[in-house]
Amino acid sequence: MTVDTSRFRTHLPPAAPQEPPGRRPAVRLRRLGLQTTPERIRALAAVAVLAIGGFYIVANIAIGNARDGLRVIGHDAGPQVLATGDLYYALGDMDSQVASILLTGREPSPGAGQQELRSYSQDRATADRAALQAAELSAGDPADQAAVRSILDGLGQYERLVSLAMVLDEQAHHRAGPPPGNVIAVYRQATDLMTLDLLPPAYNLTLEGGATVREAYAAKRSAALEGRFWVGLAGLAVIAALVALQFFVVARFRRRLNPTLALATLGLIVLTVSAVRLLSDEAAHLQAAKTSGFDSILTMSRAQAISDSLHADESRFLLDPGQKDLYSLAYLDKSQTLLYVASGNLAEYYTALSASMTAYRANPRSVGFLGFYGDEAHAHPGPAITTVLARYQQFQADDQRIRQLANAGQDRQAVRLLTGHTAGSAGYDFDQYNQAVVSLIGQHRATFDQTIRAGDRELGQSVLGNWAVLLPLAALGVAVLVVAGVWARLAEYR
Repeated sequence: MTVDTSRFRTHLPPAAPQEPPGRRPAVRLRRLGLQTTPERIRALAAVAVLAIGGFYIVANIAIGNARDGLRVIGHDAGPQVLATGDLYYALGDMDSQVASILLTGREPSPGAGQQELRSYSQDRATADRAALQAAELSAGDPADQAAVRSILDGLGQYERLVSLAMVLDEQAHHRAGPPPGNVIAVYRQATDLMTLDLLPPAYNLTLEGGATVREAYAAKRSAALEGRFWVGLAGLAVIAALVALQFFVVARFRRRLNPTLALATLGLIVLTVSAVRLLSDEAAHLQAAKTSGFDSILTMSRAQAISDSLHADESRFLLDPGQKDLYSLAYLDKSQTLLYVASGNLAEYYTALSASMTAYRANPRSVGFLGFYGDEAHAHPGPAITTVLARYQQFQADDQRIRQLANAGQDRQAVRLLTGHTAGSAGYDFDQYNQAVVSLIGQHRATFDQTIRAGDRELGQSVLGNWAVLLPLAALGVAVLVVAGVWARLAEYR
């Protein structure tokens, strides 16, 4: 018997037709909607336009970081630090002038004490202006605002004590030298108030502002340098997308070149190179403004304030014999801060200073001393610092003469030497020394202002115009050229 096995057979669905291997990429493109030439042109153009948008975002962020760095250093925290430095100097010089006025007494020489009174009034006005400027620049910082207010309040109390000391001094009718005990007692209150309550917060404002500048400089310069890399990379990505689009169009339409796409590529190359160069220049401007300008201004401004305090300590040494040892120690400590040479007392310091200056004059490249002036001589050698050092040495030589006269009991001669303003007097030599320091600060300030202006100018201008306007317009222009370049080719398919 024959069995029909057909009903036991498994019925399988027919196999799907196999695509030839060469047609698989075409299938993938069809699934992406890129089967036809117009679709592929649109896709390549979209990639190029998106790359242009990415380039704009990266460049805008990088240039914005450079602009913020210049703003902080050149227009915000930087000027605030310099203003607080002026405040610190003016406050210290006020106390120095008061000591000189009280020390002069009824000295019969013409104009005795008058220059000091004028300087005191000028310092008071400078302190007011500097405090107001510091208050304006620190408007967003409540702690700094409170510090400025406390300085102004304490300054009023200081002036009342100074006025009382001057009245008592006039009533005493004493000759040049230490005034009566009641005058010294009031002056001690005034100088302690200045030293303990006014100068420290003023100096802290400078330190805090300096820290802000250093942080901004490190962050923004690093961002500018990193931004330069990313701008270059983004520019290369856009150029690659435009070149790919150009080759595709040339291959499909069998034409040598698409002029509009070529113009877009050239414009993007120019824009990329300009942006990278701008960021390099801005990083260099930030570095010059910080290291050759701001840092040196701050260092030399501190040196000027400490020098003025040294001059005041000389007056206090003669004014208040009961604390002359304390003032002598303070004088040595401040001198070592300005120019450090190994020494244990003032006599050793005078000798070591003379030897160091002799060696420096013989070979200015060999700086055998430390301190503020050691740093300046290393960083910025030249005639300006050489002049400062020579006059500082003369100032110290005068100090040695003053102490010798005072220790010999010749107080009036010591006072005349200290407070005189004619050639050969200590007062005259100090003025010459101070002018040399001011001149050096002025040179660094010129460098600072010049680099900030150059940075602002380059950010605000280019060959084609303002960067804040140029960058978005140029990116938009390149994108429009890309669209226009493919528009004519796509029109052939309509």
